[in-house]
Amino acid sequence: MLKESLRMSISNIVANKMRSFLTILGIIIGVMAIIALITVMESATGEVTAQFENLGTGKLTVQANGTALKSGLRETDLAKIEDLPNVSGISPSLSQTLSVVYSGEMLEDVAVKGNGYAYFQRTLDAVEKGRPLLPIDCEQRSRVCLIDSDLAHALFSGEEPLGKQLLIKGTRFTIIGLLADPDVDDVMSQLQAGSENGTLIMPYTTYMRLFGVKGVTGLEVYVTDSDLTNQTVEDIEAVLDESFNYHDNSYNVINMESLLDVMDTMMSLMTNLLVGIASIALLVGGIGIMNMMLVSVTERTGEIGLRKALGAKPRSIQVQFLMESVILSLLGGIIGVALGLAVSKVLSNMMNIAFVFSPGAVALGVCFSLAVGVIFGWAPARKASNLNPIDALRSV
Repeated sequence: MLKESLRMSISNIVANKMRSFLTILGIIIGVMAIIALITVMESATGEVTAQFENLGTGKLTVQANGTALKSGLRETDLAKIEDLPNVSGISPSLSQTLSVVYSGEMLEDVAVKGNGYAYFQRTLDAVEKGRPLLPIDCEQRSRVCLIDSDLAHALFSGEEPLGKQLLIKGTRFTIIGLLADPDVDDVMSQLQAGSENGTLIMPYTTYMRLFGVKGVTGLEVYVTDSDLTNQTVEDIEAVLDESFNYHDNSYNVINMESLLDVMDTMMSLMTNLLVGIASIALLVGGIGIMNMMLVSVTERTGEIGLRKALGAKPRSIQVQFLMESVILSLLGGIIGVALGLAVSKVLSNMMNIAFVFSPGAVALGVCFSLAVGVIFGWAPARKASNLNPIDALRSV
């Protein structure tokens, strides 16, 4: 019975090619929209998540503006934070624009920064040549520095900068490393970029002593185990509370992993919203299928009456019309999946993000189309099976 119903359903669909195509067009558009939206959103989410991870997983950002009596964190406060469990190192945010002198030649507007050694331990590709800052450099306030390629070209054109000495605010600094050029596609590298005339990095302890900086308002804290980040945040807040005498709004600890969780939640909500909107097209397509099937029932009244007169059971007639509806819907779903994947691939290339194939999106599109065929095909199939054979034969 099923084989015969399938054969008759396919035969009827093929006999009305244009009407069948127009009927499944809504299904095609709806499934294509769902596949494209979910795939592109997952691809974009993966790209943004990767950028966020580069910016801050395993890292806490502390903004400590302090109070009217105490502005920023002192070296003793920084030492307490660095000695906390699960803290692998700190890197205060210290920077200003100064003039740098080499061999009697002055170069103005150079970005002079103070960093901790932990930054270089975390960013292994930050140094192209030479060595990074070491813990002993920060402990002993060593007068050493690293420079980028812009500063090297400006002061040492054709010369090897390593080992040379620069004069900064009357103090000599030995160049121990050459910084790697920032990656144009990497957000973190772009944020670390300095002045057009070049960038120079020295130990933050040396920076604070050289420029008389007593309070640090911003620093990055690197954690050893990301699973213990929340506990580390509490430990840091305890140090900051004590440092600022439990004054409200004196500091802020930003956990990038928490921001990443919030971002994932927002992206999921947005994806669900877009899928809901795209599902309206499936609803329209389902109504189209129901309308065509009702018309088909009306047109084939004589056929239905004849089959019933020859002994066909209402169930077999219902299965035939329901199967016809499901075939139309599944055909539209398969075409919609193929077009959706193609569209999402093109959009991913246009947005310059990696294309991510989503089996879940494909399964969702196919299941949606199948459900539409069953739900919207049920009423016409039921109507066909309930036709009175005598009334149906009168139309022959």
